[in-house]
Amino acid sequence: MILSGCSSVMSHTGGKEGTYPGTRASAAMLGDDDTNWGTKSLVALDMPFTAVMDTLLLPWDLFRTDSSVKSRVEKSEQKTQATNAIIPPAPMPAK
Repeated sequence: MILSGCSSVMSHTGGKEGTYPGTRASAAMLGDDDTNWGTKSLVALDMPFTAVMDTLLLPWDLFRTDSSVKSRVEKSEQKTQATNAIIPPAPMPAK
């Protein structure tokens, strides 16, 4: 019982992944050909608990802000690309 919904808990410890991230991760693992049958059977057993946990955490998913390192890097890259569209980077000298 302690391990039930572990996909949901694991996906909620990282950056913002949208709604129902654990359920989506479990479904992706079930559909992945590289995942072995032992792991797929554990994921299939855990999936209903993960869906319940994702439902309970739905308000958190809808209202939280993402301040993970990944999201901050992506925002920085978007700003850099916007700046580069206006002021292109200097050309590199030929060797």
